[in-house]
Amino acid sequence: MNADSSLTKETNLQSTDYLQKIERFWQSGKFESFNGVGEHRIEYAYFFDEKHTSTIVISPGRCEGYLKYQEVIFDLFRKKYNVFIIDHRGQGFSQRAQQNPHKGYVEAFDFYAQDLHTFIQSIVMPKCDKLPYLLAHSLGCAIATRMMQCFPKTVNNAVLLSPMIAISSGPLPYTLAKMVIKTGNWFNNLLSPKEPWYFLGQSNYKPTCFEKNALTHSKIRYQQFVELYQRNSKIQLGGVTIHWLLEAIKSETNIFTDITKIDTPLVIIQAGDDTIVDNQKQNDFCLQLHTHSSDLSTKKPIQISRARHELLFEVNDIRDQTFQHIFDHFPHQQLTSDHDE
Repeated sequence: MNADSSLTKETNLQSTDYLQKIERFWQSGKFESFNGVGEHRIEYAYFFDEKHTSTIVISPGRCEGYLKYQEVIFDLFRKKYNVFIIDHRGQGFSQRAQQNPHKGYVEAFDFYAQDLHTFIQSIVMPKCDKLPYLLAHSLGCAIATRMMQCFPKTVNNAVLLSPMIAISSGPLPYTLAKMVIKTGNWFNNLLSPKEPWYFLGQSNYKPTCFEKNALTHSKIRYQQFVELYQRNSKIQLGGVTIHWLLEAIKSETNIFTDITKIDTPLVIIQAGDDTIVDNQKQNDFCLQLHTHSSDLSTKKPIQISRARHELLFEVNDIRDQTFQHIFDHFPHQQLTSDHDE
C-alpha cells in the first residue's frame, strides 16, 4: 500500500512551523457541551466546512479526550471531512462522576451509548445532509457498537479500530478474571458502597515511559501524548474501578446477545500486536455478524501486522495503512438534492 503524502508524518511533528499550522487549525474549531444521561455535562468539539460533503463522528478510547486527536482531525479535515468528536462521560473535559477525578468509572455502560446517540442526533445531524460516518477506537468501539444496537440507523457505516469487544485479562484466564472482578465488586458494595474502589494494581494517573508502553511504536507521537496530559491536568485519568470493569463485562455480554440488532455496515481493523484488548473476541464478533448478514461485516477483521493498540498514533507506515482503510470505507457522499427528498 503506497504512503499517502497528504497525511502528517513523524518528521512533520518535529517542525515548529508544522505544529503551529496544526495549532492554527485547532483554534478554528468549536468547543461546546450538552447534557447527557442524568444531566451529566458532556464536552465535544467539531470542525465544519459547508463545502465538505461527508462527516465523521469520532468515539475515542478510554483515557482519551478530543485534545489528543488534534493531528488526526487535522488530517481528516484536509481530506474534506467534517469532524465531530465527543469526550465520553468521566473523561476528557466531560464531567467526572467521582470525587477523585482520576478514577475510571461509569454508572452504567449503556449511558455512554445513550450520550453518543444524543450527540449525533442533537448536535451532528442538524448540520448534516446525510447520516454521518462513525470512527471509533477501543472503548469507543464498544460504545459505538452498543449505540448501533440500541439506536439503529443512526450512522451510515462504521470503522472500529482495535475494538474493546472484551477486556484483556492478561495472564489470568478470562473466566477467572471475571470471578475476581465480581467478587471484588461484592466486597466493594459491602464495605464501601459509596466509594468505588480501584481494581487491583490500578491508581491515579501516572505516565509510563515510552520503552514500557504498549500503545504505539511511534516515540514522537507517544511523547506528544504524555506532554499534552502533563500540561492539561484536567484531562488526566487514572486506572479503572472494579465497577467499571463489571460494566465492561456486561457490555460484552450485551454486544454478543444483541448482535442481530446491528444494521450498520462496519469494518474492524485489528492491531496485530495488541495486548490491551482481546483480539480473539474481535474475530468472534466479526464471524457472528457476518453469519447474521454478510452485507454488514467480513468474516475476519482487517489485521495490520506489527501494530500496537493505538492505530491512529502509530508509526507512519501503520498509520497510513489505517487511514487508507478508513478512506476506503468512508467514501465522500454527495449532498442531498431536491429529488432525494
